[in-house]
Amino acid sequence: MKTLRVAMIGHGFMGAAHSQGWRTAPRVFDLPAAPEMAVVVGRNASATAAAAKKWGWAESATDWREVIAREDIDVVDIVTPGDSHAEIAIAALEAGKHVLCEKPLANTVAEAEAMAEAAERAAARGIRAMVGFTYRRVPAVTFLRNLIAQGAVGTIHHVRASYRQDWLVDPEMPLAWRLQKEHAGSGALGDIGAHAIDLAQFVTGLNLEKVSGVIDTIVKERPLLKGSTSGSGLSGTAGVGKGKVTVDDIAIFTGRFESGALASFEASRFATGRKNALEIEVSGDKGALAFDLEDLNSVQFYDRTAPADRQGFRKILVTEADHPYVSAWWPAGHMLGYEHGFSHQVKDLVEGIAAGTDPHATFADGLRVQRVLDAVERSSNNDSAWTGVAAGVPVQAI
Repeated sequence: MKTLRVAMIGHGFMGAAHSQGWRTAPRVFDLPAAPEMAVVVGRNASATAAAAKKWGWAESATDWREVIAREDIDVVDIVTPGDSHAEIAIAALEAGKHVLCEKPLANTVAEAEAMAEAAERAAARGIRAMVGFTYRRVPAVTFLRNLIAQGAVGTIHHVRASYRQDWLVDPEMPLAWRLQKEHAGSGALGDIGAHAIDLAQFVTGLNLEKVSGVIDTIVKERPLLKGSTSGSGLSGTAGVGKGKVTVDDIAIFTGRFESGALASFEASRFATGRKNALEIEVSGDKGALAFDLEDLNSVQFYDRTAPADRQGFRKILVTEADHPYVSAWWPAGHMLGYEHGFSHQVKDLVEGIAAGTDPHATFADGLRVQRVLDAVERSSNNDSAWTGVAAGVPVQAI
């Protein structure tokens, strides 16, 4: 069996999640190639070595360029802040490495376009590139997408998608990198709104054509991080003084798909009481389907074609062996969690590399989401005027 030696660049929150996926997937799924956790790369030697030991990487390093140049590395997994995605991904693809890159793909449309073009050139040489929109691989989400493709809701009229968290409600939460535009690109819009956008386009198979929205920053200054502490971007220790928050805290926008169907979106880090509430509901002329990440082992289905005395949303528990990905895990009714999506991500990437096919989400898909993010920001800066999403490659048909 061919071995795929993996180098992971970065080792924070997403590094831990991706490590879980690389470590677990080959033990659960019968993969056509064997991933090997070769090296993890970070800026601080001691912190990176500790991460390697904790998460099971064979070695650690501090120079990603040297690691990418190594002939014994086959796959580069990028879990750094968005400001370095383009440079690392393009260099890795040009070096002949398969690439997995966390979302959003980049910080700007121009960067995402360059990455998509590099991925297209690499594909001609048999090199694969994938964006880590991991929620696509929650079994309930994949099942919901399959039901829609089979016509369960009929013609889609409306989609409602939101991703709400409350980790920034405390104004004393320090100024982590996710709150700085030069590192993160955007705030709630790009960090979690990107997931809602991708989910809406993925499950429906439709592309957003134009948007109208508003973004806002609620707490405009926060305590600086103490010393050289960078945290995970989601936490940190407050030091002396304050700095300006340069990204949004909340984004609310409407959209119209190319089919004419309407959509509403909300991305907020100030939704008090909501910890990780990614929700989507798709309404059509024959029925509706809904999913909530805080109840991630089920979908809600309304069948409008049922007799009147039997209509109503019903809960489908997505834990049967016939459901996507589930047969590799536990008996029916035994729940899966957040971390399982990362194992499914590794499964699909490795299978795509072995088969010579592009695993979704492709860099072209990531570029499509980036263009929507850009259109929302432009709309907000133009008094919420309807703003077109630049023409691009449609969401890949799965």
